[in-house]
Amino acid sequence: MTKKVLCIVGTRPEAIKMAPVILALKQQPWAVVHVLATAQHRQMLDQVLNFFGIVPDSDLNVMRPNQDLTELTARLLVGAGEVLDRERPDVVLVQGDTTTVMAVAIAAFYRRIALGHVEAGLRTGDIRNPFPEEANRVIAGRLARWHFAPTEGAKQNLLREGVSEDRIFVTGNTVIDALLNTAERRIDSGLNLPEGRRIVLITAHRRENFGEPIRRICAALKELALRNPDVHLVYPVHPNPNVKEVAETMLAGLQNVQLCAPLDYAPFVSVMRRSHLIISDSGGVQEEAPALGKPVLVLRDETERPEAVAEGVVKLVGTDHDYIVSQVQLLLDDADAYKNMSRGVSPYGDGMASQRVIEILACDTAGRG
Repeated sequence: MTKKVLCIVGTRPEAIKMAPVILALKQQPWAVVHVLATAQHRQMLDQVLNFFGIVPDSDLNVMRPNQDLTELTARLLVGAGEVLDRERPDVVLVQGDTTTVMAVAIAAFYRRIALGHVEAGLRTGDIRNPFPEEANRVIAGRLARWHFAPTEGAKQNLLREGVSEDRIFVTGNTVIDALLNTAERRIDSGLNLPEGRRIVLITAHRRENFGEPIRRICAALKELALRNPDVHLVYPVHPNPNVKEVAETMLAGLQNVQLCAPLDYAPFVSVMRRSHLIISDSGGVQEEAPALGKPVLVLRDETERPEAVAEGVVKLVGTDHDYIVSQVQLLLDDADAYKNMSRGVSPYGDGMASQRVIEILACDTAGRG
C-alpha cells in the first residue's frame, strides 16, 4: 500500500539535509513523494534544489524583505495549512529548527497528520539562544511522531524531555550524506583563489549576531587580515542588510579579504575543502567541516552540536573581538594546535543517515496500515 509523504524545505540548510532523503524516497515503491518549498530563503533555496535536481510540487514563496517573525510565521501557517488540506499526506517530513519547521509542525498537528522530524533532539537548553531556533525545534519535538536523532546525545536530550524511546531513532545526520556525495564531484568554486596561500573561510549571518556582535566580528577579521598579509580571507556575505552593510563598510578594500555573494552549495563545499580553517556561526558548517578535516571556530557562546566540541575539532569563540583574534592566530601560528583540530573526526554520520530514515518510515508506516 502506498503512502503519500510530503517533504518540506524552506531554507538552504533544510534543502541540503533533506535532499538525500527526498531523492532516496523517490526510489521507494511504497512512497508517493511531494515536495513543498516555503522559500523562507528564496534564492539560496533554489540553488540547492537545482543542484540536486529537485522540483517542488508546491511553493509558498513567503520571503519578504526585512519581514519580522510574526509576519513570517503567520504566512507559513496559512500557506502550509492550505497545502496540507489539498495534498492530504499520510506523513509530513521536516528538518531542523527553522520557522518553517515550527509552523509546519503546528499545521500538521492541527490536522492530525503524522510528523517526522529529521535532525531531532538538538538542544542548547537556553530557549533564547540560538533565537528563534531553539524554540522552533523544541516545539517541533513536542509534536513529532518520529524523531530522527543525528547522535546519541540528541537522543538523550529527547529522553530527558519525556519523548518515548520507541519514537526516537539515531540515524546520523543527513548533511554528511549530502556532503560526501558533493565532495566526490570536486566542483570548482569559481572564486579564483590564490595558490600557495592559506584560506580562511568565514560565514556570519545569524540573527542573534546582528548589531554590535557582527561589528565585533568584522573588526576581528580586519585585524587578522592586517596581521597576516599572507593569509587570504574569503567571506561569502549574506544579503541581509544587517550583515551586508557592516561587512562591506568594515572589510571592503582590504587586499587579502575577498567579499563575495553567497555561494551555491557545491562551490561552498569546494571552498571548505580548500580552506585551512573556518570561522562560522552556522550550524551546518559545524557538522560538515570536521568531516573534511577542517577546524571550526564558532562565533557563538553556545552550541546545540556539542559532539564536535567534545572531540576537539570545533571550538566556541563567541563574538568577543580579542578572543576571536587570539584563537584564529593560534591556529595560524601553532602547528600542534592546528593538527589537534584537523583530525578529520566526524561525529555526525557515515553517509547512510537518509537510508536509515527511509527504512524506519517504511516499517512504521506499513505497520500503521
